[in-house]
Amino acid sequence: MAKEEVWQEAPPHFVTEIAELWPPQGKWTEADYFALPETNRFIELSEGRLITPPHPTHTHQRTVGALYRAFYSFVEAHDLGIVQLAPLPVRLGPNTIREPDVLFVAHQHADRIGEQAYGPPDLVVEVISPSTRQTDRVEKFAEYARAGISEYWLVDPETRTIEVFILRNGTYELLVKAGPGEKARSQLLSGFEVAVDEVFA
Repeated sequence: MAKEEVWQEAPPHFVTEIAELWPPQGKWTEADYFALPETNRFIELSEGRLITPPHPTHTHQRTVGALYRAFYSFVEAHDLGIVQLAPLPVRLGPNTIREPDVLFVAHQHADRIGEQAYGPPDLVVEVISPSTRQTDRVEKFAEYARAGISEYWLVDPETRTIEVFILRNGTYELLVKAGPGEKARSQLLSGFEVAVDEVFA
């Protein structure tokens, strides 16, 4: 049965009760966000709006996995901090919660690691999907900069490119844009680099 049919057949009072359980878009708070039932879905909060991105694709998850393994291996080998995967809430500021695909928190910022949510990481990675291109390149670009995240990796499976941005004077500047046959490197994690072809293999 189609979703529309379910709602059409539901009693009016039932629909009203469901609608009243949560705030309208634009009115969500952190308290509302953390009161949501547990789920393995990506759920984010920005400017009072609850955001539920589409389920990731096979290509997206394969790319995230390759990047996670590369970062994790390097960070563990050099005992630099912790690397994590989404879904994991990251509190960027008041009523702003995102779930980066991959994140790194240095040992010296271990106080940002919480049981329910993390504070701003030192480095975040977003793998772009067609439906998240605007969010990753504009909204998160600004939010991550405001939160003081030192390095932002934008990874695009469609163009097979990796862009690395570093934070300078409150804004991101492009450090490197790597394509097929090239390597992307980190400034924050000195010595870390990854071959683009391996990420998109």
